[in-house]
Amino acid sequence: MLVKQYPFYLKATTILFGLSLVVLMLYMLADFLVPMAFAVLLSILLNPLYNKLQSWKIPKVVAICLTLLTMIAFTFGVLYFLSSQIIQFGDSLPALKAKGSEMVIQAEGWIESTFGLTIQKQMQLLNEAANNNKALVGQTIGSLFGLFSVLFLLPVYIFLLLFYKELILNFLYEVFAEENSGNIAEILNQTKMAIQSYIVGLLIEALVVAVLNSTALFILGVKYALLIGVIGAILNMLPYIGGIIAILLPVLMATVTKDGFSTQLGIIAAYSVIQFIDNNILVPRIVSSKVQINAMVSIIVVLLIGALWGVSGMFLSIPMVAVLKIIFDRIDDLKPWGKLLGDEIPTQHRGQIWKRRRKPVVA
Repeated sequence: MLVKQYPFYLKATTILFGLSLVVLMLYMLADFLVPMAFAVLLSILLNPLYNKLQSWKIPKVVAICLTLLTMIAFTFGVLYFLSSQIIQFGDSLPALKAKGSEMVIQAEGWIESTFGLTIQKQMQLLNEAANNNKALVGQTIGSLFGLFSVLFLLPVYIFLLLFYKELILNFLYEVFAEENSGNIAEILNQTKMAIQSYIVGLLIEALVVAVLNSTALFILGVKYALLIGVIGAILNMLPYIGGIIAILLPVLMATVTKDGFSTQLGIIAAYSVIQFIDNNILVPRIVSSKVQINAMVSIIVVLLIGALWGVSGMFLSIPMVAVLKIIFDRIDDLKPWGKLLGDEIPTQHRGQIWKRRRKPVVA
């Protein structure tokens, strides 16, 4: 049977059109897809606890409720710790505000004497910059509201996913041909292991980074070292972007509360060492043991999905790509895409291999 070959420009146009539709759907359905994506990740993470409770002959609904209560208790424990630290921070807010205002006045005077910009001109430039960034501020506020909606919908979605787990799994097995059931089972098993190891590894990494951050800030004498260290560890969970943002908080605090710049330089040096330990020891051995995505793809995907789904998309990007890689690696036609996403770099490209194997033409 002859297979009709379509020209390259037609296939490329079809692929681009399909990708455009997918991106449009991801953007328009973000309010639904983001909570559902988080729910899928957390339900996979909580599945071992749910299975353990069921093995003790606990009824299904009760086991799911106990699993959700465990997750909620852990979340409220973290929030209680952060809120208690933030209350202490609020007590010193007036003094920090006064010190910050003094530094702003000094900065305005230095800019006027150095660059010749009057204070009125500086205020005009700041107002113009603020007006130009209104859309960015609105997008950030929208992301925060989206995050709150995720928190309210998550327990409902997780309950339903765990309750209908067998139904969903049976659907996935039956919707594909019987000869592919082995591949489906392997994909589901590898996906479960990858997501569980990634999230657990991420939590362990955050705990270690929080301890390192807080210890370094305590030694340097930065106020609210524990709070800033924990916030820095939470921000560090955002791939690539969070680590850069996390260093600004202690530097700003040291600038407001201390004279000179020696503490700020010490913070930058300490955080650089911590980031080196994190990127070269913690992440490869704890976080990336099952999620083997190369850095180029990771950065591109984090930025793209972050543009679509905001902060939530940055966190979800790596698990999503990891699942795609698992699927691509087990489908023959998509294996090249799986290799592109992976971190294994070949020693030579296929063009070189083909040239070496090509036999000389005999006249």
